[in-house]
Amino acid sequence: MPSGWEIIVVLVIILLLFGPGRISKVAGEMGKSIKAFKDGLSENKQPEEDDSKESQIKGK
Repeated sequence: MPSGWEIIVVLVIILLLFGPGRISKVAGEMGKSIKAFKDGLSENKQPEEDDSKESQIKGK
């Protein structure tokens, strides 16, 4: 299991290799991807909820 110092050293090396601009760009793209994924999941759930509401209305 890596200790705190090992993690810090790895993060510093990554920062030196890629630079702060590229890291922030990658982090922003990851955030957009996660948001799009969550939106896609919520879109899949909405039709099921709509179907259940329609079946309740038809049952009355």
